[in-house]
Amino acid sequence: MSRAEIDQFAHIRRMRDSRFPHEIASILPGEVFVSGDPMIVYTVLGSCISACVRDPIVGVGGMNHFMLPKPNEGGCDSWGESTRYGSYAMESLINGILKRGGVKSRLEVKLFGAGKIYDGTIDVGARNAEWVLEYLRAEGLSACKTDLGDMYPRKVYYFTESGRVLLKKLERLKNRTIEMREQEYAARIQTREQAAEEEVTLF
Repeated sequence: MSRAEIDQFAHIRRMRDSRFPHEIASILPGEVFVSGDPMIVYTVLGSCISACVRDPIVGVGGMNHFMLPKPNEGGCDSWGESTRYGSYAMESLINGILKRGGVKSRLEVKLFGAGKIYDGTIDVGARNAEWVLEYLRAEGLSACKTDLGDMYPRKVYYFTESGRVLLKKLERLKNRTIEMREQEYAARIQTREQAAEEEVTLF
């Protein structure tokens, strides 16, 4: 990985796991990671979505993790553009790949997440899924693999060089931790805006 890439993603936590051949970059809601070197990008998803994207010819790939489709219409966002929004997270991920030699017409896209892990009538995950599929259509892209919706959270391991994904579906009983994390993150987003104003699947 180049010095520029290390500096750009210095805030991303990295770790090693003897089960995997490459270093693992662990991303949280609102984060993006792209690499021109073989890496594994890991995250845990509830109602959020992660897009796993790569150019298979040059071997550059990455993943994002976003919670909301886009800022509220007419709203003021004190963070400016932020990868917590799908509208910016997708652009940031795709542009990061293109800057490292990728070509848009060659991009391979896989989508994961959008689980309905909250009780209530509002399905945040379904809204996210609808938005990201429409985004791809508008950009002339399509997803070759998707695992969206249902009632469970997911662990995702994405191999940037090969495009392989290991997906683990978590038990419904374990939802509470992920739900609390997403609710806390959503509350921070809302507060800042107001202030301005085990099953493993291969894919």
